[in-house]
This record gives sequence, C-alpha cells and structure tokens, in this order.
Amino acid sequence: MPSKIGFPGLAPIRYPLRLMDDPLEKPLFGWQPLARRGAAAFAPASVGSLVLVQFLVAVLAAVTVVWFLQRAWFSAISEAITRMPAQGAVQSGTLDWPGESPVKLAENHFLALVVDLQHAGTIRSPAHLQVEFGRNDFEVISLGRYLRIPYQRDWLLMFNRRGLEPWWGAWRPVLLALAGALVAAGLMLSWIVLATLYCLPAWLAGFMANRELTLGGSWRLAGAALMPGALLLTAAILAYGLGALDLIQLAAAGAGHIVVGWLCLLANLLSLPRRPKHANPFV
Repeated sequence: MPSKIGFPGLAPIRYPLRLMDDPLEKPLFGWQPLARRGAAAFAPASVGSLVLVQFLVAVLAAVTVVWFLQRAWFSAISEAITRMPAQGAVQSGTLDWPGESPVKLAENHFLALVVDLQHAGTIRSPAHLQVEFGRNDFEVISLGRYLRIPYQRDWLLMFNRRGLEPWWGAWRPVLLALAGALVAAGLMLSWIVLATLYCLPAWLAGFMANRELTLGGSWRLAGAALMPGALLLTAAILAYGLGALDLIQLAAAGAGHIVVGWLCLLANLLSLPRRPKHANPFV
C-alpha cells in the first residue's frame, strides 16, 4: 500500500510500504532434475542454472566412464603388454609375431586379448568383448558376432613389450583424461542440440495443454528433462562395471535412457501451472 512522507516547504514523497509478511520475489533457480517436477523448475529459471547443473551431471558421467575404462579395459591392456615378446610389429599389412599362437594375453570379465594368427577359434573367452589378432587382420567378437578389420599396408605399429610399455605408461593417463573430456563435452553438446530439437514440439504441447510456458522456457525444460536419462545410463555403467549388469542389460539401459528423457519431458510439461485466461502465450 502506498504511503507518503513530507517536510515543510517540500512536496510529499510517495513510496510503497511493504509489510513484513509480504513475500520477497527471488530469481528462480532449478537445481534438482530428479525430484518430482524437478525439470519443470528449470522452465522459469535462468539459463545459467541449467548449464551449471548440466555441467555437474556431465562431470559425474565422465568420471564414471573413466573409472569403467580403467577398471575394465585399461587394466587388461596393461596385462597384455607385459606378456608380449620383446619383438613384434604390424607392417605391410601383416602381423610379425615371434611368440606362440594361439595365446591368450589377458582376460577379465569385460575384455579378452588374444593372438591367433590363423583365427583357428580354439580360444573363446567368456569375456563380453574379445579382440583377436590374426596374421592379416584382427577380429572384434561380442555376443556371438564378430567384426573383422584388415591391417592396412601403410600401418607401422609396435606389437611388442619393449616398445609398448613406455608408450602405454606415458599415454594411459592422457587417454583417460581425453575420454573423460570427450564424454563431458559430448553430453553438453548433445543436450544443446536435443533441447533445440525438442523445444518447439514441447512448446506446442504446452500451448495445447494451456500451460504457462514460453519458447525459452520450453528449451530449458527440454534440456533439464534429458538429465535423468543421462543419470540412469551413468548408474547403469557403474552397475555394469561392478558386475551387477551384463552387456545386454547395459545396452537396454542405453536405449531406455532416451525414453526416460521423453517421459520426463512430458510429465514435467503437464506439471506446469495453467495459463491464466486471456494470457498471451507468445510473451
């Protein structure tokens, strides 16, 4: 309610009187995408709050992937290098291998590395992924299927303990850091692209459902709705690395995290407040 104060010879000064019980208007900040209606809180919030939470989720996913690579694959590669002979190389489209064949270089629950120059098939590992090096090509075997990739004639690759041990020791942490950076950057970029693709259909759905939603708010809502799916896939990778899921279940989680994003977007869209009568939806 307005009030005024005055002094002799001066015009009265009017100012708004705020009661102590009147609520203060604060800028909204979305921060919990997994909560009920959590993604909807990002629609009226700032872009900065969305980017900050997305960055934290992307870092969490990157750390999980780096942990999995170290635990599942890189440890097997390190073991395989220590069991290689002192000499050996891939050159002119052929693997020069002076050691025994076939031989299993390393194996764990996730990855097996085998040298079988003739691809005789005498070594079949229960690991989820087997890489088998032959005389003129190598095979990637998983879930009963294989992909054969020939060595190129211009390849000149070390395939021996003496050359690979120092190279792997120097590049292993670099490769892990690069993998983490690619995961985080890839997620941030994919969320920008997908939110841009989803925002117009989401805005139209909100318009038809008579919800308070601007086009910018629709973009932020779509970006926030993608994070629960990413967290689901991150949890699935963690469970797979701990042996709680198999490869097929991990693949199902990879496909399901896309559906989770759609369902989260729809549920949070319908949880938005209804638009007042005669309100302009384009504002």
